Amino acid sequence: MLEEMAEFFENRLTDYDEHMRRNIEGAADFYAFTASLLPTSPGCRVLDLGCGTGLELEEYFALAPEAHVTGIDLSRGMLDALRNKFPDREGLTLVCGSYFDVPLGQNYDAAVSVESLHHFTAERKLSLYRRLGEALKPGGYFILTDYFAESEELERQYFEDLRVLRQEQDLDEGMYHYDTPLTEEHEAEILRKAGFSSVKTLARWGATAVLRADAREG
Repeated sequence: MLEEMAEFFENRLTDYDEHMRRNIEGAADFYAFTASLLPTSPGCRVLDLGCGTGLELEEYFALAPEAHVTGIDLSRGMLDALRNKFPDREGLTLVCGSYFDVPLGQNYDAAVSVESLHHFTAERKLSLYRRLGEALKPGGYFILTDYFAESEELERQYFEDLRVLRQEQDLDEGMYHYDTPLTEEHEAEILRKAGFSSVKTLARWGATAVLRADAREG
């Protein structure tokens, strides 16, 4: 049975960190690698889309203790767990809501998202990425570490399977947890269409890849 997105993560909060580190191929490395790609200058500003319990932020704050991070996530429980990891960190702002709906803010040096955006359609991502480009400083960049489909055929099958499940369970168009990853190529196309000047794949671990998308200068 499909579960509403926030509820899905609330129900798995207790063992979420352990599950991600142990069961996702490459997680022992890609959280640290992702963090190493973010700016480290004092006072730099980073936006984290779908921050969850902050597995990437654990790595990042060790590198950039004076960074200011805004994290957005649907799950209040996940955000509470993240806040409990860094109870005294003044530079951590947490927003409970959908990154498709809440204001993203402005003037970020970089943005990041780890294992979150593979649940959504190309159309929804295009709108989000356009807003994200506006939220970044000229010359800022977006690091996307996520799960990607191995082929266009698999990409289509994921979305068809979700359509059938929604129909069978008589669900509305709400946000439900089901993996519908795009291919790396389609993800890059959407980022470029949204206005990012270049998109490069920096590393891969199994089905997870790390992409860097650069915002346009000026």
